[in-house]
Amino acid sequence: MRPDLDSLLAEIEQRLESRGMAVFWSHPREAEGSLAGAVHWDSDNHPDYRDFIETAYAAGGRVVALHALPFKSGVVDTAMARLSQSQLDRHEREQIEERLNEIKGYEGSSCQIEMSFDHAQRTYLFEIRADWFDELDELIQHIQRSGKGERNENPLRALILK
Repeated sequence: MRPDLDSLLAEIEQRLESRGMAVFWSHPREAEGSLAGAVHWDSDNHPDYRDFIETAYAAGGRVVALHALPFKSGVVDTAMARLSQSQLDRHEREQIEERLNEIKGYEGSSCQIEMSFDHAQRTYLFEIRADWFDELDELIQHIQRSGKGERNENPLRALILK
């Protein structure tokens, strides 16, 4: 289970400051579409953000771009609307609706943190998402697979970037 991302964000800021590194609050660089050559940190097998910061420091990085994505419950509202049009049976729809309502309670919480630094004309990227945000992603994909109409390769990203 991953930690609360709001607390983790505060830890990240403190860690960067303790290493003498500046935080550059940025928009999500991953969403810019210009990071085709970015190197993504393997946060599944190495989830400790401190390792990423130490790597940035060792590479001579003194500025780390940081973005925390606040969760907006409108994503859940859109998922609910799609759920009502899905081909799922009533029992499964009710279960998904219940979980979506629980997730809606995370309004305003950080759901994703992205850190990056540039070195030798390459961008290095660390990303971590809240467990409940990954679950929301899975639920949205499940709803999409069961519905009619437009299919999106990454439906959660499409809803967030709206």
